[in-house]
Amino acid sequence: MKSIAFMPGCSLSSYSPRAVGNVLSYLKENFNNVSALQKCCGMPTLVMGQREAFSSRYKSLEEDIEYLNIDEIVVACQNCFLTLKEYSPNVKTTSLWTLIPEFGLPKEFKNKAKDSDIVFSIQDSCPTRNYADIHEGIRWILEELGYKYLESKNSRENTMCCGQGGMVATVNPNVSHRMAQKIVSEFNTDYVVTYCAACRSSMHKAGKESYHILDLIFGPVVYKSTKSPKDILASPIKAWTNRYKSKKTIRKIIK
Repeated sequence: MKSIAFMPGCSLSSYSPRAVGNVLSYLKENFNNVSALQKCCGMPTLVMGQREAFSSRYKSLEEDIEYLNIDEIVVACQNCFLTLKEYSPNVKTTSLWTLIPEFGLPKEFKNKAKDSDIVFSIQDSCPTRNYADIHEGIRWILEELGYKYLESKNSRENTMCCGQGGMVATVNPNVSHRMAQKIVSEFNTDYVVTYCAACRSSMHKAGKESYHILDLIFGPVVYKSTKSPKDILASPIKAWTNRYKSKKTIRKIIK
């Protein structure tokens, strides 16, 4: 029996335990043998040049993959997607954003937002700027839900870093904020949807009503009168608390 593992990534686990649980439940409805990997892929360590530390961290991840006898890993994080594809070529790595269009959304979700008065701009995640199938998957999801959106000049393969990549936000928060402001200045709407929790945090800090695509899929319909979620990732305590809650959610669903 094919073994599928869901790897939400650090940012999504920190942002929304509910989203992690919803995705895991969705996968269990479509696959018979589902597990989860709530672990860092090591990319932050690697981009800082700490290759020995990265090797150690990634070895731990590989040991878990082998222990669970995983055939395919479904990832929600774009950094995890690239890291796994490069360093674990023998395990199939699939983006959640191409898998959902393949298996479809629950029927009750189709056109649920057809009456929404919001038009979204899309912040494409820069690690996967060369993966057109991921871009198309996000837009398919929005269209299936019934949300309207506008393309911006710097979207898809032309997307720019939100200011979180390469640990910029940690090293120089001012530069990170200016990068985010540059992006939102070119959006045609005040509402942003993205599929990266770190991008959502940056767009929120830059003054936009910002949503993760999973907020739109599993949450209530968003209108102009709706306020977007708070920037959880700005608080390390809240972020780490959410990681713990995500872990508990995963254990409950897997059991």
